[in-house]
Amino acid sequence: MDQKKTVGELKDIVQYFCEERDWDQFHNPKDLAIGISTEANELLDIFRFKTDEQMKQIFLDTQRREHVEEEIADTLFFILRFAQMNRIDLSKAIVDKIEKNSKKYPVEEAKGKNNKYNER
Repeated sequence: MDQKKTVGELKDIVQYFCEERDWDQFHNPKDLAIGISTEANELLDIFRFKTDEQMKQIFLDTQRREHVEEEIADTLFFILRFAQMNRIDLSKAIVDKIEKNSKKYPVEEAKGKNNKYNER
């Protein structure tokens, strides 16, 4: 299904949902950024203090997997809404960021390593 919707279409879906509820008035950059952080932390909380095996089991359990999907959807919802409200082209932003990161993390220096670019 990921291949069936563009980022623009997802932004339109979120925009319609919010405008239908008259939520534009609540969706300033600060509050949307708080929403992104809050939802991302709810996702993080699912995995807190879990072993690798326990995390694997989360994805094998239908209800727990659905909870993960809901939290990631909530996070993406706020990201899409933030971008939509502030005229951010997410496709361009991610391509530009990957280009910058490819300079910070050249393959020959970063492959198989998890060091930050300034810790090499």
